[in-house]
Amino acid sequence: MQSFNHKEFVKNIPHKPGIYQYYDEHNLLIYIGKAKDLKNRVSSYFTNDANKLNAKTKVLVSKIRNITFTIVDTEIDAWLLENSLIKKYQPRYNVMLRDDKTYPWIVIKNENFPRVQYTRHLVKDGSKYLGPYPSLGMMYYMLNLIKETYQLRTCNLALTQANIAANKFKVCLEYQIGNCKGPCENLQTETEYQKTIEEIKDILNGKISYIIKDLKQEIDNAAKKLNFELAYSLNKKLQLLYNYQSKSTVVNSSITDIEVYSIASNDKHAFVNYLKVVNGAIIQTQTIEIKKKLDESDEELLTIAISEFRYRYQSKSKEIVVPFDLKINDNDVKFTVPKQGEKKKLLDLSQKNVLHFKKDKLEQYEKLNPDLRTHRILSQMQIDLHLKDLPTHIECFDNSNFQGDFPVSAIVVFKDAKPSKKDYRHFNVKTVDGPNDFASMEEAVYRRYKRLIEEKQSLPQLVIIDGGKGQVTSAVKSLKKLEIFEKLTVIGIAKKLEELYYPGDQYPLYLDKKSETLKIIQQLRDEAHRFGITFHRNKRDKGTLKTELENIDSIGKNTADKLLKNLKSVKKIKECSETDLLKIVTKKQAKAIISYFGKK
Repeated sequence: MQSFNHKEFVKNIPHKPGIYQYYDEHNLLIYIGKAKDLKNRVSSYFTNDANKLNAKTKVLVSKIRNITFTIVDTEIDAWLLENSLIKKYQPRYNVMLRDDKTYPWIVIKNENFPRVQYTRHLVKDGSKYLGPYPSLGMMYYMLNLIKETYQLRTCNLALTQANIAANKFKVCLEYQIGNCKGPCENLQTETEYQKTIEEIKDILNGKISYIIKDLKQEIDNAAKKLNFELAYSLNKKLQLLYNYQSKSTVVNSSITDIEVYSIASNDKHAFVNYLKVVNGAIIQTQTIEIKKKLDESDEELLTIAISEFRYRYQSKSKEIVVPFDLKINDNDVKFTVPKQGEKKKLLDLSQKNVLHFKKDKLEQYEKLNPDLRTHRILSQMQIDLHLKDLPTHIECFDNSNFQGDFPVSAIVVFKDAKPSKKDYRHFNVKTVDGPNDFASMEEAVYRRYKRLIEEKQSLPQLVIIDGGKGQVTSAVKSLKKLEIFEKLTVIGIAKKLEELYYPGDQYPLYLDKKSETLKIIQQLRDEAHRFGITFHRNKRDKGTLKTELENIDSIGKNTADKLLKNLKSVKKIKECSETDLLKIVTKKQAKAIISYFGKK
C-alpha cells in the first residue's frame, strides 16, 4: 500500500479553529473532525508514540491518503460545522449524530418583557431563536452566562401594560434575592428591559466589544465613587464576558437557504470557495482551482464557478452571496453583496478559506518550480512600486563613515530577487571632506553608473538609496548628469518608519509591513549596510585609523587601539584635554598627543 507523507499536509495547516476531513485511497471521505487548533489536532494523529492512539484510530490513520480542512472563527463554530457535515456525508469512522430537531436552541420569546429560555422546537411565533447548540452543556453555559450577567424575569405572567397598571401582580422571591428587577410592579420600565434584551442578543451573536467597553467605564465610575461592591459585581460580569468565546458565524436560524462564494486570483490561477448554508448551518463547503486560459476577469471566473457548483450540488438556492456585483440577470436568484451582518460574516469566512487555499496551493507550486516564486515576487514589486519594467536587476547604495572620517560607499546587487555577490562593489569616497552623506551619495552613484556605461553593461531597473529625500535628490543629480535618469527608477528608504521616497514626490509611500516587496527592499538595505560596515571594519583593522596615531612619539599599536576604543575617533582625540587623556594614557603620552596635534 502506498505510504502517506503526512508531513507535507500538516506543515501547511494553520493554528486556527476549524474542521478537518480525511480521505482514503479512493478519495472517499472517511472521517470529519473538529479542532480548536487544526495544526495541533491533525498532528496528534501522526505522533510517534503509538500508545496515544487506540486500535480503531490506528486503523483510521493507516487509511488516510488526503487531508482537507476549513477554517472558522471559534471552537464552537467548528463543532457546529462538524455536526452538519457529518450528518450530510455520514463518514465511516464518525459516530452518527442526532437530527437537527433534537438540538437545543435559545429562544427570546415574542412577548412583553421577553423571557430567555431554551427549546428543542422551532416555532414560527415571531420569537428570536439562536443556535442550535452542539450540546445541552454549551446551551446551559450560555443561559447561565445571561442569568449571572443580567436580571430577567422567569415567570409566565402576562405582563401587559394594562395588567401592570391594574396592579394585578406582586413581586416574588426572584425580586427579593436580586434576580429580577420587578417589572410586574412597574419597578422596571419596558424600555430599560428591552435594552437588556438587545445586549443579550449581541452577546449571543458574539458582538460583545462595546458591551465590555461600557462595563469598564461603569467599573471605573463605581470605583471613583468608592462603591466597591458595585465595582466587584460589574467586574464579575466583565470576566464572564471575557471568557465567552461564542460567535454565531456558522449558524444563525434566520439564514434558511443561501450559497456563499468568494474568489482569490493571480495572473495564472483563480481559486473559488463555496459554502452552502441551509437552516443556518453550513452543509457543504469546497474550494476549487481554475487555471486561466486567457486574461479572464474575476467576474467571469466567479460566474463560471457558480454554474459549476450549482450543477455539481444540484443547488436551487434563491439567494447567492458574492463579494462584488455580477452582471447576471436571473429573476429566480437574488445576488447579494453584504456590507454587514450575518451574511457578511459568512462571506468573510469564505474569503478566509479561499485565501488560505490559494496560499497553500501556490506554495506547493513554488516548491516544485522556484522560478514561479521569483516571478510572483518581482511582479508584485512591479505593481507595488509602480515600475515600468520587471525589476530583475536591483541595486542598493549605502554610505558609511567613522565619526565623520574615512567615508566609504557600498553597492549590493540583487538579480531575480536574490543576492548576486559577485557584482557587489565598494570604494572610498574621494571628493568629499568630512561627514557629508549627500555629497558622498552623489559621488557613489555617479562613479557606479559612469563605469557601467563605459563598460557597456546593463543598467538596473530599480535603484534603492538608503536614506530619505536628501539622499534621493543627490542620487538623481548624478543620474541626470549621466543622462540615464529616465531609464531606471530610483527610490529611497528611510529607516525610522520604513517609508519610501520617490524623486519629486512630497509624500512617501508606505507598504504593508508584511509585504514581500518591503521585505526584499529591507533585505537589500540591510545587506548594503552589512557589506559597507564590513569594508569599513576591514579598513580599520588594517590600521587606516591608527596610522596617524602611531606616528606620534610614545604611541604604539596597543595605545592607539586603547585611545580609539575609549574615544571612538581621531577627531575626538584631537579635541581631548590633557586631563581626560591622562585617564587613558601616561603623562608622557598625553603631552606627546597634545604637542602632535597642536602643531597641525
